[in-house]
Amino acid sequence: MMAKRAIVAGGGIGGVAAALALSRRGAEVTVLEAAPEFGEVGAGLQIGPHGSRILQEWGVFDEVVSRGVLPKNLVFRDALTAEELTRLDLGADFQRRYGGVYFVVHRSDLHAALVEAARAAGADLRTDSRVADVVTDGAGVRVILADGEELRGDVALGMDGLRSTLRAKLSRDEPVGSGYAAYRGTFPIEQVPFADDIEDVIGYIGPGCHFIQYPLRGGAMLNQVAVFQSPGYLRGETEWGGPSELEDAFAHCHPSVRAATDYLWKDRWWPMFDREPIEQWVDGRMILLGDAAHPPLQYLASGAVMALEDARCIAENVPDTNSGWEAALAAVNAARAPRCNRILSTGRMWGELWHLDGAGRQARNELFRSLHGDAVYKYTDWLWAPQEAPRPAGIR
Repeated sequence: MMAKRAIVAGGGIGGVAAALALSRRGAEVTVLEAAPEFGEVGAGLQIGPHGSRILQEWGVFDEVVSRGVLPKNLVFRDALTAEELTRLDLGADFQRRYGGVYFVVHRSDLHAALVEAARAAGADLRTDSRVADVVTDGAGVRVILADGEELRGDVALGMDGLRSTLRAKLSRDEPVGSGYAAYRGTFPIEQVPFADDIEDVIGYIGPGCHFIQYPLRGGAMLNQVAVFQSPGYLRGETEWGGPSELEDAFAHCHPSVRAATDYLWKDRWWPMFDREPIEQWVDGRMILLGDAAHPPLQYLASGAVMALEDARCIAENVPDTNSGWEAALAAVNAARAPRCNRILSTGRMWGELWHLDGAGRQARNELFRSLHGDAVYKYTDWLWAPQEAPRPAGIR
């Protein structure tokens, strides 16, 4: 019996990417999204060559990039002095080394392109469908919705995000607060007086805070992200990171950074959470993927790309027969957990490095100043270079 029925819990970037990848392999895919419509909130995303290569394979790269921007450089500056510490040229040499480009795109634009492509590939995308449980039942799964409806498939993918319901089948852990809050904002270029010359991804890194800027939508908009350590969190408050903390958080920064904080949304913010790495993602015929398995802090700009990699990996391991799913899920778990857990752990370390003060800040700045030309690649090859995923015997 051919293995054709996959049910995906969660319709974010990872869920619809998995639907596209599996549909391209001939699977019958149903995506169950709890919200009343498909869509993404937030602002910009950075997609490294490890993501752009996958979008090329799936035939959606041109559409996605047409909605985004190809920055010329990644630039790091000191948030206190605005001194440039290092830059990475994202041009021809970078692209040849990694076989792909580094680009930025609005989260909703990437998601919309994947939704369109998944539907065109034959996936069934359903809204108002909150998954309550997945039960392995013989050589298949029963997916139970909150309203009592049940669906049956050969395999289920738990891709229901940071606060995943399905993760509880494998781990009793809870999201871990970093103590840092993020404010975002996207504004038309003409509304931002300093935005005309911004063609790069620029990161100001400083004690207890950082600030990111880059253009979006063909250069028509400026995207900014301000992240700072919350005094409320340090005091043990349950609600932390609110607008009353924002101005003080950047008061010690360079005037150009302080001025840029005027162009952020002040009516919403994102307390930054991740989870502890777990090694086991498989429960019977269900596997956790995306943020349900490995939600990172944002410092390596790889959360969305990890979900794309997950989708590619599960599609590459689709078995020839239904009896092969156990081996297939084990292979995906073995291939993906070490890499994703390394990204989680390295992301935490990277955040600590960005936010150093005193002698630590001085040492970090000296390190960054030393990163010129090929010297930077020893820190980035593990993340951006192509990865070969192992497959179990008999998987085509």
